[in-house]
Amino acid sequence: MTFRLTSLFTLSRYHAIFKPMKILITILKPLSFLPAILTMFLIFSFSAQTGEVSGELSYKISYQIVETKNEVLNENKSYDDLAVAADSIHYYVRKAAHMTIYFLLAITISFPLYVYRVRGVWLMLLAGIVCVAFAGFDEYHQSFVAGRGPSIKDVGIDSVGAFIGILLVQAFCWSTLHNPTGRRRKKHRQRR
Repeated sequence: MTFRLTSLFTLSRYHAIFKPMKILITILKPLSFLPAILTMFLIFSFSAQTGEVSGELSYKISYQIVETKNEVLNENKSYDDLAVAADSIHYYVRKAAHMTIYFLLAITISFPLYVYRVRGVWLMLLAGIVCVAFAGFDEYHQSFVAGRGPSIKDVGIDSVGAFIGILLVQAFCWSTLHNPTGRRRKKHRQRR
């Protein structure tokens, strides 16, 4: 009889603690998409910059890369040489920025989908569709911005970055859930 009372007391305490936690998790679960929404806002705000402003920003980054390389490798290049070198990598810096931001978007979309138990091919398909559709929408948006224009090539570059991000999330989540050393330890403990 005392065993039953003790287990009933423990069980009721368990429900008193975990039921509110489960409700809180259910309420907070939709907030897992907040980083994706913020990333989309960031992409949209970068796309809303005029061609001149966007070009200046990426040129400053290109120049900073070349200048840092010059200092680290002690190349002693003149300002004109640095400007030429910055011009030569400017295009690649812009495209790397495209890939990077869509890589981040894919990660911020994929993790919440994983939380909602979307896995495997469905995760890749759904996150991929959202990222590619947003890339297309973003390029269309740029057609209304001064000095900018839509580019199918940029949608392709964005899609490559997104695909890499989705694959990374898939690999990370799969390796976390399918840890072979964790299984061995469980089996080893059960045999004892």
